[in-house]
Amino acid sequence: MDNDAEAREIAVEQEYVGRVYRRLDAMRIAYRRQLDGVRRSGPSGSPQNRSERDAFAAHYEDTIARLDQVENRLVFGRLDFTGDRTRYVGRIGILSEDQEQLLVDWRAPSARPFYQATAAHPGEVVRRRHITTDDRRVVAIEDELLSAVGLSPDVEHSLTGEGALFAALSAAREGRMGDIVATIQAEQDAIIRDDVEGILVVQGGPGTGKTAVALHRAAYLLYAHRERLQRSGVLIVGPTRVFLDYIDQVLPSLGETDVVSTTMGDLLPGTSTRLREEEDVARIKGDLEMANVVERAVQALQRVPAEPQDIVIEGVTVTITPTAVSRAMSRARRAAQTHNEARTPFVLAMLDELVRQYARGRGLDDDDEHAYLYEDVRSNREVRIALNLCWMPTTPHGLLERLYARPELLARHSPKFTQAERDLLYREPGSAWTISDVPVLDELAELLGPHEEAETRRARLERQASEREQLEFAQTAIEAQDLGDGMVDASMLASRFTQHGPTLTLAEKASADRTWTFGHIVVDEAQELSPMAWRALLRRCPLRSMTVVGDLAQRSGSHPATSWRSLMGKAGREHVRQAALTVSYRTPAAVLEAASSVLMANAPGDYLPLTAARDVPDALVATRGHWRDVLADVVRSELRGLGRGKMAVLAPSDQLGGVHAELAESVGEALVSPDGHPLRAPLVIMDAPAAKGLEFDVVVVVEPAHIAATSIGDVYVAMTRPTRRLHAVYRDELPDGWPDHDVNSVAVAHRS
Repeated sequence: MDNDAEAREIAVEQEYVGRVYRRLDAMRIAYRRQLDGVRRSGPSGSPQNRSERDAFAAHYEDTIARLDQVENRLVFGRLDFTGDRTRYVGRIGILSEDQEQLLVDWRAPSARPFYQATAAHPGEVVRRRHITTDDRRVVAIEDELLSAVGLSPDVEHSLTGEGALFAALSAAREGRMGDIVATIQAEQDAIIRDDVEGILVVQGGPGTGKTAVALHRAAYLLYAHRERLQRSGVLIVGPTRVFLDYIDQVLPSLGETDVVSTTMGDLLPGTSTRLREEEDVARIKGDLEMANVVERAVQALQRVPAEPQDIVIEGVTVTITPTAVSRAMSRARRAAQTHNEARTPFVLAMLDELVRQYARGRGLDDDDEHAYLYEDVRSNREVRIALNLCWMPTTPHGLLERLYARPELLARHSPKFTQAERDLLYREPGSAWTISDVPVLDELAELLGPHEEAETRRARLERQASEREQLEFAQTAIEAQDLGDGMVDASMLASRFTQHGPTLTLAEKASADRTWTFGHIVVDEAQELSPMAWRALLRRCPLRSMTVVGDLAQRSGSHPATSWRSLMGKAGREHVRQAALTVSYRTPAAVLEAASSVLMANAPGDYLPLTAARDVPDALVATRGHWRDVLADVVRSELRGLGRGKMAVLAPSDQLGGVHAELAESVGEALVSPDGHPLRAPLVIMDAPAAKGLEFDVVVVVEPAHIAATSIGDVYVAMTRPTRRLHAVYRDELPDGWPDHDVNSVAVAHRS
């Protein structure tokens, strides 16, 4: 297409794109008017009317938020079919006022040819056009004429929208992940649109778009199965909070907001941790045998006394007998499923027995003055102690802390662990919880159930914190807007907020409820999860509908996983099907082959092919010398050529502090982020586990051989983060398999 013809076509598309945006603006205005009308109606009316009004307000607010989020690159594709039919594809579906389909949602079945049509199998598609916009202005178009006449079979496997794809890959990173909705490739689209049922495990090497595919799949499922998922929602589980912040704009940009995002460290409400465990300790805590250990510990809280126990109440002797305790325990276990919840029927049954004894001892009929007799028995200190010893209430954190801190107690409940393994589990009371503890605490929470006193105390503290927050907000509003002229104070305004009550989104409700079950769960960097972690996730998804993405070769630690089924424990044995992503779009070919060579040299195994889609000149560089002598110069040099991009220095975990101190002194200004978030700074310093799922324009890896000695998966992660260049800094040697000459081949290998 010559320049004049291209300019004419861009003008045509500009006219249509402008029409779609005008319709989007009109929809926003209409919904804001409807929302204003609902708000003006005020708090009067019946409870049903108020509930309906709140529901309408929430609907309008959600719709407006959704329309605001899809502003960028709203229209990105066009399909021309035989018979002069044309269809535009974009972020959401938009109808004109006359119900004409202006824009087809990318997730709709009618949009699928945009991602799946090939020259060998075009269907009715004559031309596919990729439309690139900057704000609301069309800046470029790219056409693919789909005709199978005279083409070789290899063309069927070519990249779709190659120009738009490579432009996106070459763009500087911005510290946030962008969506790939305009450049989804056929193998990615097939996974995105796969069936919602069962557990889909997606094995993908570095740069294949695993995370993007998982997030777009979540958006697709929310569109295609909205009735099923809108009440239960979708849970996204990522490796770190930094990672979750990195991806947090993707789903909103695709029109979806009711999604809960968490790490395993934050999975259990009321517990939040970023601390990683030593590998050997994490392995023990992640073993499914821990579920048996804590189950025995809970069962041990229910004790039948060996001998009868006499207690004197107001001169009358009552007896707690083993037979009565056993009978009450049986009744309690039938009445409730969890330990703490079953304690109430147990105590009531025992109090009934003791009150009858007490009444007989006082020469009274059972029903005479029952309330008076009952209070005498219930308030007796020895009775309370005895019943607590028979059925002790506790919290997950309290029981697990005792289990870790008391070697004799742990030995009693963990017969399958060796003494060396038990020694690794020991920790002082009051020690901080780790990520590996969270699935164990969750298991205990499932067995114990809510502790009434602890729950009441937590609710009170949360209510007090909420009231303080509302009071501060009200005071800020009064000061900012000069409200009331002294007639309204912060307490009065805050009370109005409280009276109306908060309108919680699905995500807010689900995040605060440990027992919430989701319609679908997406797990990223799933190779890092233990069998106990999988057990906790399965508990939250009874439908067993999950999308699991990861790469076994990128697993941290000295114990590589041999298969997904073995890694996932019980989850790997049910409803599991597997898919693979085989093209690396991010990582330059020379870098990817070097990483694959290091992987094969240190962890040989059965690998799937992985092909790099692109190469970049001078993508692989190494500088020899102690990092204290050469790192600052290397980083300064790379920063000078970085432009608007992002750079990471990835160092061994045990040297991270020294590296950070060195670079803070020499290039500290590059570590400053405009909004305070580290990923938005030009330079980021972290270890390889923290970099999982992230990408940077340039990566400097410090002592890769040192990282490889601890975990071959971690050095593989570190080597495959860049989109432009990998620069190694080393003193003595590089890892086995590191090439000593330029690498040009694009075929590498990957674990199945």
